[in-house]
Amino acid sequence: MGRKLDPTNKVKRGPGKKARKQQGAETELAKFLTDEETGPKRLSSRGRKRREMNRSCQIKHHLCVCQLLTHVVVFQSCKENPELLPIERAAKKDKKLKEALDLESDEDDDEEEDDEEEQKSDAEMDEDDTIQTNTDEGERFRLPGAEESEMEGVTPLDLKSIHQRIKDNIDVLCNFSTKREPGKDRTEYISLLKKDLCTYYSYNSFLMEKFMDLFPLSELVDFLEANEIHRPVTIRTNTLKTRRRDLAQALINRGVNLDPLGKWSKVGLVIYDSSVPIGATPEYLAGQYMLQGASSFLPVMALSPQEGELVLDMSSAPGGKTTYIAQLMRNTGVIVANDANADRLKSVVGNIHRLGVTNTVVSNYDGRQFPKVMGGFDRVLLDAPCSGTGVIAKDPAVKTSKDEADIRRSAHLQKELILAAIDSVNAESSTGGYLVYCTCSITVEENECVVDYALKKRNVKLVPTGLDFGTEGFTRFRERKFHPSLKLSRRFYPHSHNMDGFFVAKLKKFSNVIPTAAAGKGNRSLQNSVDPTGNSHC
Repeated sequence: MGRKLDPTNKVKRGPGKKARKQQGAETELAKFLTDEETGPKRLSSRGRKRREMNRSCQIKHHLCVCQLLTHVVVFQSCKENPELLPIERAAKKDKKLKEALDLESDEDDDEEEDDEEEQKSDAEMDEDDTIQTNTDEGERFRLPGAEESEMEGVTPLDLKSIHQRIKDNIDVLCNFSTKREPGKDRTEYISLLKKDLCTYYSYNSFLMEKFMDLFPLSELVDFLEANEIHRPVTIRTNTLKTRRRDLAQALINRGVNLDPLGKWSKVGLVIYDSSVPIGATPEYLAGQYMLQGASSFLPVMALSPQEGELVLDMSSAPGGKTTYIAQLMRNTGVIVANDANADRLKSVVGNIHRLGVTNTVVSNYDGRQFPKVMGGFDRVLLDAPCSGTGVIAKDPAVKTSKDEADIRRSAHLQKELILAAIDSVNAESSTGGYLVYCTCSITVEENECVVDYALKKRNVKLVPTGLDFGTEGFTRFRERKFHPSLKLSRRFYPHSHNMDGFFVAKLKKFSNVIPTAAAGKGNRSLQNSVDPTGNSHC
């Protein structure tokens, strides 16, 4: 019915009916009125009905007001001026009626303006309904033609349009039988989707194809979006020097906003924001905590070292996992922290001294040659060098710098390292005989393929990791079929677990004897794992 007008706060809205009727008003009104305002307006059916109702109400209102004013004016004129002649009273009455009608006309102008605003809002609502209807009943997503593709090569689409096309394309692929364009093959939609994803998220074609094989389309975008966001900063409490509650209180007093990492960790804290540099607090310098990603906790928890054991960390830099192992062993037993890069070992030594670790020996050997140096370890941790496809949020250069040759080289090195790590384990250990293999990559070639290769070449078996969460490893991937026990391994993804992409597998060595087939053909089969065409086989 229109908005209620507040007479005490009347807004000046331009000329009304009286101003339009005055002589010479056309030139003045031209300054205020536009062509749309002066031209005829086409009202909707609802607007016409409202206009007729308003006119009938106004006519009735005018009649009532005129009758009332007539009686009031006559009564007042008779009371105030009883000596006036009838003709004088009539003139005075007409004057007052005219003034009253002028006031009514001003109010009518205001009401008409309110009606116009209502009509405009109704028109906007009708337009919105029409747009929504058109959207709901619009044409289905169609693949761009040859001319459109050529135009995109000259003038690329903006990212917003590409993002919308990605969503529409995924929607079609998820409901391909009902939403596909007649005569179009699924491969055409997949090809367009890969191209758009590479453009929007800045990946090379090889890596995007790997991810499209790894994830369902509905999950793929979530993974790619998670790689654009940095993971939360996490720290590990050094229980050799303090307790988590005491450390948390000390950091809170320094203006650090933090929370426990999760029920799965008793030593982790997640840092939301801090008014002081978290890597330069007195507590950090005193060795009360270590800056360490949440995913790096997992392999040490799976290794579960016991007090008094002999443990090898084959690729130990920068020392986060080594010092965590020492913490769980309470500085008992012996840890050998090895790394092939002498420069990176400097950070290992620095962290060992800062955190108060006293049971660790540092060595600089190629891990593949380590069994010739020493063996007989109760437990071995192998955090193998990898392509880094799980830590793209930390290193965006991985998006374009990795290709098929990098994956092949990494997988070949990992297969050599895992065999050396198994040979360093003592299967007759009373408390151990375990190997934990982990990478910060999510490709199957660097994880399940490597573990499956080790199962065939050495006397080992997969055992549960002891981790209560994570995604099971693949037992089948495309045309490849792995050992059924690989479901005991665990995968971690940034979009699912809010941590870097990681793979963890725990193996138990049940015999120190190297199988004859592996001893005679191990090197040759490993060399043949990469054929001359460049294809990697598991």
